[in-house]
Amino acid sequence: MTDSDDLRVMRFRPNRRQMISGMAALGALIGSRSALAQKKVIVQEGDFAPVPIAIPNFTAGTPGDTEVGAGVAQVITNNLKRSGLFAPIDQAAYLEKSINFDVAPNFNNWKSINAQALLTGRMTRQGSGRVKAEFRLWDVNTGQQLAGQQYDTSAEFWRRIAHIISDQVYERMTGEKGYFDTRVVFVDESGSAQRRVKRLTLMDQDGANVRYLTRGSDLVLTPRFSPSTQEITYMEFGQGDPRVYLLNIETGQREIVGNFPGMSFSPRFSPDGQRIIMSLQQGGNSNLFVMDLRSKAMTRLTDTPAIDTSPSYAPDGSRLCFESDRGGKPQIYVMPATGGQAQRISFGDGSYSTPVWSPRGDYIAFTKQGGGQFAIGIMKTDGSGERILTSGFHNEGPTFAPNGRVVMFFRDPGGNSGPSLYTIDVSGRNELRVPTPGFASDPAWSPLLS
Repeated sequence: MTDSDDLRVMRFRPNRRQMISGMAALGALIGSRSALAQKKVIVQEGDFAPVPIAIPNFTAGTPGDTEVGAGVAQVITNNLKRSGLFAPIDQAAYLEKSINFDVAPNFNNWKSINAQALLTGRMTRQGSGRVKAEFRLWDVNTGQQLAGQQYDTSAEFWRRIAHIISDQVYERMTGEKGYFDTRVVFVDESGSAQRRVKRLTLMDQDGANVRYLTRGSDLVLTPRFSPSTQEITYMEFGQGDPRVYLLNIETGQREIVGNFPGMSFSPRFSPDGQRIIMSLQQGGNSNLFVMDLRSKAMTRLTDTPAIDTSPSYAPDGSRLCFESDRGGKPQIYVMPATGGQAQRISFGDGSYSTPVWSPRGDYIAFTKQGGGQFAIGIMKTDGSGERILTSGFHNEGPTFAPNGRVVMFFRDPGGNSGPSLYTIDVSGRNELRVPTPGFASDPAWSPLLS
């Protein structure tokens, strides 16, 4: 990476190729898969115990990097703990206070505190001012190294390195892709309930690196990430009818998707990022339309006297789910992505809304309203296996992590308070509040940063 590249990535968020100029597997011998590596730590039903893991502070090649080494270990600890699948052990319990990264650990010391896995690491300042980050993941019971990598990056990107290492640990231990090196776009809300200012806001999935994308002069709603580029689409109520915008979150360049007669709602990208599907109001009803972003050609997908809205594509782009009241009250329907016959898949008591297809294609998440409660749930794509993940007053707006394992949503208790973001595992476990600067709604999870 050249000096000019460094200047560029300091201004903008780097992708992994820009950020990491060197990445290689560390050379310790990795034997046959151990019992710990073979065991899946993800459990859908029944009793479940998170895997105890020890994460000492990364050692520092120079005294000035001690704080960075501790910060990297803390970010990894927080990521794995919040996943609900790992139980990081308090460092106060460690028998080894000084770790030599180049020497195999004394595994008896880690067994005695019931650690099943051990993550060691080192941060070394290079002559150029850049930092080399290294880690090794160990199976404590067998003494085998499960994973090891080294990275070379600019020092200011140490949090990215921590998220990437977290993803590596998560994937090696669970067999599923991680979701820590991601971002969330949401609507930041401030001020009184009567005069709420709403700004489009971006942050890392753990609440760090908050950045405001709009000034709050106009109302913004339903931001959604492109699956293929660092762009979002969202709705803005300015002067006159609401407009659908595209915003490049790295450059700040914004463009109008199109000027549509009447109201437009719920824009969302197709899986290839080349089209945007949305709902357009015409009189008392609304129908689904898709726009090709290159040609700006519009294709109508539904033509009913009902309200069809909140469309979301299957990850392979072949089908889409959407909300419609064509049966009398809002329910979830599935149809081919090119239009055609729609099949209703929700049949429980109450109304169903805001459906979103899981990135791995197995579930559709939804908001369900009934009996004074707003629930966040999931069902299989044929409507079977409906499961409520959480229920309370005004839960809404589910969005999946890119591995499909975790759902984020917002909850608004009403009154003088305001909405907050939460995450919950698709098993219904591990509901957690997501830290945000103030009130927050309408979250959308990014794909893994490339």
